[in-house]
Amino acid sequence: MPPNPAVENVLATIGTVFWAAQCLPQIWKSWREKSTKGLSEWLIFIWAIASFVKGVYALIQGLNIPLTLQTHLFGFLCLVSWGQCQYYGRNRTKLVSFLMVLGVTIISAAVELVLVFTIRLIHDPERKKVASLFFGILGCILVSVAVFPQYYEIYKIKAVKGISLLFLAVDITGCVFNNLSLGFAVKFDVLAGVSYSLIILLDGIIIVIAWVFQFNDWRRKRRQGRGGPLNHDASNNNDELTQQPDGGGVGEVPLEQTNHKLSETPTRFPWIATNADGVQAASANRTRGLEDDGEKCQKGEDVKKVEVKAEVEVV
Repeated sequence: MPPNPAVENVLATIGTVFWAAQCLPQIWKSWREKSTKGLSEWLIFIWAIASFVKGVYALIQGLNIPLTLQTHLFGFLCLVSWGQCQYYGRNRTKLVSFLMVLGVTIISAAVELVLVFTIRLIHDPERKKVASLFFGILGCILVSVAVFPQYYEIYKIKAVKGISLLFLAVDITGCVFNNLSLGFAVKFDVLAGVSYSLIILLDGIIIVIAWVFQFNDWRRKRRQGRGGPLNHDASNNNDELTQQPDGGGVGEVPLEQTNHKLSETPTRFPWIATNADGVQAASANRTRGLEDDGEKCQKGEDVKKVEVKAEVEVV
């Protein structure tokens, strides 16, 4: 594409807007849920450090102002999110979390300025080019490595939780516009383009993994929904098979014969009491009933004997 500084700055400005706001959904999500579980603090922290490293490269190479600005804004917002990880995830106090964020920001900015002015003082063009390439490559490596702790977090909890998918989507969109802006520059910056392309790829993998988990959950719920009516019909069929006239054997006492709570363990026959206490109580009630019947029979025989004896005496 032919160089076009106006289009370059417009596209870079759009990318800067996206990158400046990309961490806001993540910050808001962590604040709303009062938790950062599932979000790797190393992802956010390494991205923050990588942004300052890329800031050194951007200043040395003289990239357009929007690209240079968005790199530093992204790094600062990453540190804010990292502070939330300290407060919500590690249960540090607000003051300690704030001082940690402030300290890392000041140190990173100071180191960046020292590096930029030191490299600019180098008169040898080749040495200056080597130093510039070093920070450009280091920034790309840090951006790539930072995502792997998040991959491990996803593998550990078997879910994409804690990290905002909107944050990743905005991040990808910003990288797309930044890459387009580089295409209209006088000289295409290969390292910057590789860096933005890596972010698009690695963030996209997390989004795809989230969609896979969501699809599996939907399929499992659908399968359970289909299996529910089938189990209900099977239980109705079992009802007809297990209601015996004699009330069943030990361990299968009909519910109406006991006043005891059903066992919490699910069984094939929900109307059967599987509680051992319930079975014993039902057996005791049955035995007591038989004893009462025996006493009544005994009393009846005694009455008959008295009547026979009275008739003999009369005779």
